[in-house]
Amino acid sequence: MKTSPDEPYHAGARHWQDRFDSRRLADRLAERLSRTAIAAEDRAFIARQALFFLATADDSGQPDVSYKGGAPGFVQVLDDHTLAFPSYDGNGMFRSLGNLQLNPRVALLFIDFEQPQRLRVLGRASARDDDTLCGHWPGAQAVVRVAVDLLFPNCPRYIHRMQRLETSTYVPCEGIVPPEPAWKSFAMFSDVLPRKPPA
Repeated sequence: MKTSPDEPYHAGARHWQDRFDSRRLADRLAERLSRTAIAAEDRAFIARQALFFLATADDSGQPDVSYKGGAPGFVQVLDDHTLAFPSYDGNGMFRSLGNLQLNPRVALLFIDFEQPQRLRVLGRASARDDDTLCGHWPGAQAVVRVAVDLLFPNCPRYIHRMQRLETSTYVPCEGIVPPEPAWKSFAMFSDVLPRKPPA
């Protein structure tokens, strides 16, 4: 996969660009909009977001995508080349973090549905449950850090305008213990729920 401004497209992308005569347009977009460092406008956009989609793949290339949500600004820009976000309690499958153990390549897609805008971030990620930032996010089981390789905005034309009515009551925050999700009370799971967080 090509992810540098020098070679932003692989042969598969070039095939379709040539099929629909968009190679020149694609090259211009890469030249003018792609960047390898987080710009001020990227930092401001990310700080407003309460969700993003995380794409990962295992060591055989099997892809997976996951919705990640939190309080607005839960993804932190640590410097011009690094993002960090918490990994909260989920369903215990650890598909995203598991993939990161085998393959660090990730793609993040931030979408603002209220003021249609989106930003793609490509990079390499790692996750640790002893990261010094764990205490920064109440309820974080681990912290994922992303070393950014490439960022670029996308045309927002097909983003459906939607409004966020409220923040999920399950989002951990200081001084408040979120409720347990209903599925954890189902009989089919009662004998396999984690007994306590790992030490």
